[in-house]
Amino acid sequence: FCLMAVPGKVAAFRLPPLPTVGEIIKLFRLKAQKQLSQNFLLDLRLTDKIVRQAGELKNAHVCEVGPGPGGITRSILSAGVEQLLLIEKDARFIPGLQMLSEAAPGKVRIVHGDILTYNMEKAFPKHLKKNWDDEPPDIHIIGNLPFSVSTPLIIKWLENVSKKDGPFIYGRTQMTLTFQKEVGERLTANPGAKQRSRLSIMSQHLCTVENCFVIPGQAFVPKPEVDVAVVHFTPLVQPKIEQPFELVEKVVRSVFQFRRKYCFRGIETLFPEDGRLKRTEQLMMTANVDPTLRPFQLSMSHFRNLCNTYRKMCDEDPSLFVYNYREELRQKKKTHNLLRSTSQSQLTEEEDQL
Repeated sequence: FCLMAVPGKVAAFRLPPLPTVGEIIKLFRLKAQKQLSQNFLLDLRLTDKIVRQAGELKNAHVCEVGPGPGGITRSILSAGVEQLLLIEKDARFIPGLQMLSEAAPGKVRIVHGDILTYNMEKAFPKHLKKNWDDEPPDIHIIGNLPFSVSTPLIIKWLENVSKKDGPFIYGRTQMTLTFQKEVGERLTANPGAKQRSRLSIMSQHLCTVENCFVIPGQAFVPKPEVDVAVVHFTPLVQPKIEQPFELVEKVVRSVFQFRRKYCFRGIETLFPEDGRLKRTEQLMMTANVDPTLRPFQLSMSHFRNLCNTYRKMCDEDPSLFVYNYREELRQKKKTHNLLRSTSQSQLTEEEDQL
């Protein structure tokens, strides 16, 4: 990572007159790259509105992910933050961000790097740490994320929440992030909603998730084909499912594997073929889950019961947790192909002999 920092602190200030975000884009010839699913937000009224969803930022420490040409960055600085850490993967944006850094001396630190690999455990001063049971620390993560990175990144951060590491080593750090509207709907979907998915359970069992508002696609440059949702996350003091992240994810992923079928069909994939039916019935009966419900109809308590019961079954038979349904399918296909090619070669030999 290439670090550029301006040390020291200054009193509350107002940003001096600067080129507009649009002028910055022209000045540095910045063009959104389609392969990186980049979309710029130039309307400062909207960037201000996004930043307001984060809560009170006066004297707070903020990490902005993927600031790009710096629209949201200006709104964060105008909110009177103490320190702002910018993590930008695309080197083309660094000069424009440095211009903002110079306009706010002592407040901005720029990291040229990838948020998926950046070590967030050292991103903020140690004195900001709070106990998990306390109110959230004065730390916020804000980002208008490229669509290609938003889902893997939120899954990574949810795992961090579960383990209380990464940016959550400081306590229940709050996040305000943008997603495709459809992903935002999945994150907040209730039982019975057609958008209910793996993402709904994984996020809601660990965080309070609020779909704040929707930004129409035409507000961005270039205009994406979809609208954009602004979503706010506050980690819960007590997760709704008290099991390791990997176990919860395995159960939830299995249930939603066949989302249009009865949930029984997905839950079956947790078990090897030998004894599958008996074990599936045992799990569903103990967890008190109706096998004819569809995956999207299951409540959080259904998932809690399934995870707790599956954990007991794994404790009794540790080979269960490492079992992989897809791997078993691959092996069966491989064996089937091998047998078919063997029988074909035997047939060819017999024909040759004849």
